[in-house]
Amino acid sequence: MTAIAVETIGCDVSDKKSELFILTGEGRTERPDPIRSTREGYRKFFQQRPLAHVIIEVGPHSRWINDLLQKLGHQVTVANPRRVKLISESDSKTDRTDAELLARLGKADVQLLAPIQHRGEGAQADLAVAKARSALVACRTKLVNHARSVVKSFGERLPTCTPESFHTKAWPHVPERLRPALKPLFGTLQQLHLEIRTEDQTLARIAKRYPEVEVLSQPDGVGLLTALVYLLTLEDKNRFKNSRMAGAFIGLRPKKDQSGKIDKQLRITKAGDPFLRRLLVGCANYILGPFGKESDLRRWGLQLASRGGKNAMKRAKVAVGRKLAVLMHRLWVTGEQYQPVGYSKPLAV
Repeated sequence: MTAIAVETIGCDVSDKKSELFILTGEGRTERPDPIRSTREGYRKFFQQRPLAHVIIEVGPHSRWINDLLQKLGHQVTVANPRRVKLISESDSKTDRTDAELLARLGKADVQLLAPIQHRGEGAQADLAVAKARSALVACRTKLVNHARSVVKSFGERLPTCTPESFHTKAWPHVPERLRPALKPLFGTLQQLHLEIRTEDQTLARIAKRYPEVEVLSQPDGVGLLTALVYLLTLEDKNRFKNSRMAGAFIGLRPKKDQSGKIDKQLRITKAGDPFLRRLLVGCANYILGPFGKESDLRRWGLQLASRGGKNAMKRAKVAVGRKLAVLMHRLWVTGEQYQPVGYSKPLAV
């Protein structure tokens, strides 16, 4: 039998301290001193209190706070900050007022907080490998661009080559005057290349533990990295009643601002994970590019881009990325073989 929470506690978590606001079962309010944002600080405060409904916002600390408080018997709601406009748009925003608003919204109707659910620790740890690889690639790109820029300022140019081979093919073309300055940079690029290869091997081993990766990577342009990140980010294929919801979950759905006869065209919501969103748009870029294979998805995207306009191709890539997210979820749920051209939905028997 689940115990009933007798208090509602709004908790505004900062990196070092957390502000608290308590609504008791009798309707009284309490504002205790801030507690340290550590396991010890939270355990010391919450293990002594009656069972409570604790409201926190999603953030760097929300995962372990959620797990700790649930183990202590408390009910926890992790609020989506994008939906809590009373906090984000307040003209008198402080940690104290944020904690109070969280408590009062949680007391009134928890659905106002658009509660989120953290993925499992295993999936989070595997996803961290992919994100670490992304950070290494970003560092490599920045160093390559810096080297090219410096050499260009001396009236020279480094040869065109892939980022993977840049540290070997570009070094012989570096002017002698710049070698003392760029030698450490090229050494770092070599080390980054080795570390990225190591991360690729780790991701390949992780992917073997998830057979669905092979199903998700069927569409042209979707590699192991995108398929694995997609699976680990969504985690549960049954979380959506309709595959179309996958595009909105990742933040690729356009915003809506409709009133009467006015229906504005707006940018996408960007509500989901930015890493996965970037990967899907990158896949769309390949699908619509010169090396993309013939498919219904490619035809649809190119037709959309052909309508003209300054940003037609950019919009088409985002739209294809959204359709790709829906397609991958459909393949994940059904496990069917992907048909790039002339797909027709199987008839129910």
